[in-house]
Amino acid sequence: MSNIHNVAIIGAGAAGLMAAEILSQTKNIQVTVFDAMPSAGRKILMAGKGGLNISHAENFSTFVTRYGSQTNNLLPYLNAFTPTDLREWLNNLGIETFVGSSGRIFPKEMKAAPFLRAWLHRLRSNGVQFSMRHRWLGWQNDSNQLLFDTQNSHEIFCADAVILALGGGSWAKLGSTGEWVSILREKGMNVEMLQPSNCGFNVTWRDYFKQHFSGEPLKNISLTFDDFHKKGEAMLTENGIEGGLIYAASAKIRDHISTNGNAIIHLDLFPDKTVSELLAKLNKPRGKLSVAKFLRNQLKLDGVKAGLVREVLSIEELNSPELVAQTLKALPLNLLSPRPIDEAISSAGGISFDELNDNLMCKKLAGVFCAGEMLDWEAPTGGYLLTACFATGRAAGLGALKWLK
Repeated sequence: MSNIHNVAIIGAGAAGLMAAEILSQTKNIQVTVFDAMPSAGRKILMAGKGGLNISHAENFSTFVTRYGSQTNNLLPYLNAFTPTDLREWLNNLGIETFVGSSGRIFPKEMKAAPFLRAWLHRLRSNGVQFSMRHRWLGWQNDSNQLLFDTQNSHEIFCADAVILALGGGSWAKLGSTGEWVSILREKGMNVEMLQPSNCGFNVTWRDYFKQHFSGEPLKNISLTFDDFHKKGEAMLTENGIEGGLIYAASAKIRDHISTNGNAIIHLDLFPDKTVSELLAKLNKPRGKLSVAKFLRNQLKLDGVKAGLVREVLSIEELNSPELVAQTLKALPLNLLSPRPIDEAISSAGGISFDELNDNLMCKKLAGVFCAGEMLDWEAPTGGYLLTACFATGRAAGLGALKWLK
């Protein structure tokens, strides 16, 4: 009788591949990675377009707070695989990293392809098998018979342990469809609704503004919402506003909209100047200059920032220096709703941690482990997303290893 254990890993993203990494180091375990996509690591390659921000070098005690209400649930896994550990692991793979000026950690080449290529090569060398274009449909008969749609037919795979790492609900074209939610709910598991995270928001712009300023960046601004205050950049879109500064506050804004129906944020268009300094310039004689030319001459206010001011102030209000100064320092924007989840960088919601034991095994499904964005947590951009995916993937792999023994 064979003592080889077959482990199925469903999902070929960061969490799934890290689980495969852990399990493939044990001789009596055969790992097969399944994914609906034609190739592995598609979201990793997408992240590579921004240089592959793999983690963040800030103080670890600060780092873990970025996971908000789920910090305590993720802490054991992040403690066991810190950003420092991640950098050492990458270095052992032959991928040098560096810390950027913002504290974000990137591969030295600022590309995802060399990293993914090296990683997949090592996994295959360790005996990991890949079954691509296999869309998971759930279980057939009992919990060790996995059912897959292979486009041409259905296949059954018998597994001694299963690791689910199917991602959340964003970027469906890369494989994160969220179809697994109904499968697990049918098994009696509590799965919190998937919601957009690190997302843009809808704003009702006037037609003129949309035509002239869609796609324009808003640089050197700060955003205030409730107790959130941060400096950065954003991007105006035909439907509203997005970008790094918006993403950083998106969870707080999204939850406020869910409760109240809308959210009013305030943008400081001149974060390096005070209201008094702006007023000193705005109170100078205007002469025969138009309001637009006067603002351009005194404050270099033109382009998209001038457009925003005209979007919220009437012609009469633009003649009030006090009101203009106050608006430049706290321009109100009424955000109506988040953009669709498929446009979001990541998603919130997922499998409740109450459904899992400390090894990330489902309490209601023996031998089934979960990792990555499937779990009910979210984090801002900055390397936090990938780090937690790697850490929970590693924990799920170790949990499966422990269970099989």
